[in-house]
Amino acid sequence: MRHVFPCGTLALDFVGTLQARRGPAPVERIGSPGLLDSWFVQAGLLDEEPGSAEADLSAALALREAVYCLVRARLDAGPLPVRAVTAVNRRAARSPVTTTLVTGGAVRHGTACQALAELAREAVEVVAGQEAVLLRECGHPHCTQVYLDRSRGRRRQWCAMRTCGNRAKAAALRARRVR
Repeated sequence: MRHVFPCGTLALDFVGTLQARRGPAPVERIGSPGLLDSWFVQAGLLDEEPGSAEADLSAALALREAVYCLVRARLDAGPLPVRAVTAVNRRAARSPVTTTLVTGGAVRHGTACQALAELAREAVEVVAGQEAVLLRECGHPHCTQVYLDRSRGRRRQWCAMRTCGNRAKAAALRARRVR
């Protein structure tokens, strides 16, 4: 499976692995240990698949939902849920991915647990950092992707123009033609 990374930070891209989460049929993009492994590699967190197990997948899904709770609280300007804060902090305190200098560059290697720790640390930076004010949710009614709006005028409406933006513009064009 080819994963997508439109959000401006891996922690938010990770949250987006459950697409259309409030819709009638959410789409799970990391529903198996193998899909989780491929996400880690495609995201650039690890250079080789770590060989995740079901326990790693469960931990990943729990982290993803905790991060989403924190991001949702930021979007709603509400207090951060204590359980989500605790879950993310515990995961962030674990050992990081190891980066090794090799001829021709660097290699990032580690376990699924270490990759999740990296994501948790990045989530802390997003939720508690200066860029938290840039958090936005996609304007497409069926998309729940959250992203950082780093556009010049801070007027970005879509998680990605080639998907949700394109769909919205095509729908608007069809609506104008019907009139």
